Amino acid sequence: MAQLHFTLDSDFFVGLFSETKDEAFGKLMEALLNQVLQAESTEQLGANNYERSQERSDYRNGTRTRSLTTRIGKIELQVPRHRNVPFKTSLFENYQRNEQALITTMMEMVVQGISTRNVKKVTEELCGESFSKSTVSEICKELDVPIKHFKERLLPEHYPFIIVDAIYLKVREDHRVKSKALFVAIGINNTGHKEVLGFEVYDSEKVNTWKDFFESLKSRGLRGVDIVISDAHAGLVEAIKECFSGSSWQRCQAHFTRNIIDKCPKNIALV
Repeated sequence: MAQLHFTLDSDFFVGLFSETKDEAFGKLMEALLNQVLQAESTEQLGANNYERSQERSDYRNGTRTRSLTTRIGKIELQVPRHRNVPFKTSLFENYQRNEQALITTMMEMVVQGISTRNVKKVTEELCGESFSKSTVSEICKELDVPIKHFKERLLPEHYPFIIVDAIYLKVREDHRVKSKALFVAIGINNTGHKEVLGFEVYDSEKVNTWKDFFESLKSRGLRGVDIVISDAHAGLVEAIKECFSGSSWQRCQAHFTRNIIDKCPKNIALV
């Protein structure tokens, strides 16, 4: 698009001083974006309003109102209509009703552990627009593709040390809340760089589930493992011996320390 020149009435600017910061910025953004839409329309038509031009390719056919939810609130855009060829804009993708940065922010909140219910509260306070829990969940489905790519990526490097553990989480499944185990493997390569190698959710910690998890890592290229560090879970230790024969097993010192503390008496009399 060619360079844009924005024109705003002086009374419009004076009126902004009577608004709050977010309201003023929202009105200013709305006015600027509407002018961008008009400029895009002129560029696609090849002529200004009522201009006679040999380069004209189509004619204007009014506008339609479309709302766009942003981090500063909801703004109303006047989207031009063309008579023959549909108008196209670079401001937003077709059928996208929310600012992409706002969508990315909601995804990041979920990744950081904020519940969909609290995301709804945050967005309502942030931009004055409430997103239902189901809407947030649908938005976060866009994360499935990069997560799948990350989980299935190849592991071409050597990882002499790997650390494995399971974290139990509450998940909703079949209209019930269940406790499931999230298996996580972290590898340390020859340069000392630490990297999450993989993760998977299972119903519980068993020999077969740990073996399945380890085999999935090996199928992606995991090799050169010298030491596997984990807690002393019987099924996990047995799976390590079977899947990483020739490698050493070391008990996690953090788990070992917690196990010792659990066995110590809570009240010790001082003599």
